[in-house]
Amino acid sequence: MTAICPVFRFAPSPNGYLHLGHAYSALLNFDLARQAGGRLLLRIEDIDITRCRPDFEQAIYEDLEWLGMAWETPVRRQSDHLGAYVAASDRLAAMGLLYPSFESRAEIARLVAGEEAKGPWPRDPDGAPIYPGTAKSLSAGEVAALKHAGAPMALRLDMAAAIRHVGALTWQERGSGPDGETGEVAVHPEAWGDVILARKEVPTSYHLSVVIDDALQGVTDVVRGQDLFWSTSVHRLLQALLGLPAPVYRHHALLRDETGTKLAKSLASTGLRDLRAQGVTPADVRRLVGLSPRP
Repeated sequence: MTAICPVFRFAPSPNGYLHLGHAYSALLNFDLARQAGGRLLLRIEDIDITRCRPDFEQAIYEDLEWLGMAWETPVRRQSDHLGAYVAASDRLAAMGLLYPSFESRAEIARLVAGEEAKGPWPRDPDGAPIYPGTAKSLSAGEVAALKHAGAPMALRLDMAAAIRHVGALTWQERGSGPDGETGEVAVHPEAWGDVILARKEVPTSYHLSVVIDDALQGVTDVVRGQDLFWSTSVHRLLQALLGLPAPVYRHHALLRDETGTKLAKSLASTGLRDLRAQGVTPADVRRLVGLSPRP
């Protein structure tokens, strides 16, 4: 039997400059791929049309090259493959697992506030309120009228129906979750409620596109931060619904600043470009993120 060549990937979004947290994840993927005699892919996750910019994408290539990384080409850019994501959502819709919702974010906030006035309302693992599911009660005529009126629309996964369709699931974890979860981890996608899989202005979402990309690119090992640990429940569910292979996952601890806050683009965390301008070397970066010197 021919051994499967391990395939790793680093998949940043070009919505800001890379920081030390990205460097850790990228270098960890690079090191693990080399140790396993495998392949490393770079994927540009640029479906956020309001925040992603070409100059940020170019900066990603420059920063990773400076770190001494190499990857296979061509690089997959999600914005070039929207058709693949539409085809996947069409399959889910044909299974009766998607429904349109038309509320704006402000309207959803008001709906949740109304529910919270009656008592505690559930929140997802990221702390956001679960969608109340009000759009499920719309008639076909109401849906048609809202579409005709150009109302903002999202396609949501009917989570309860999707779970009934596939039953209990697990994923293989070689790293650990925030509370030390490792090994065979039980999937709990219900914790996320009816997640959005596509919007009118962008026909996909992070959850859907990452699952399709990993499958199409033959990714066998997903190495990423613990902030995405419980998102794996949604990804494993989508893999099962669409008949896609499940990679092995390895979630790593997040790099944090002196206050304990995780490094993030939105918080202007120390960027690789700034460090380079200050005279920091790639070897220094490896030391700063806790990785051994490159052999």
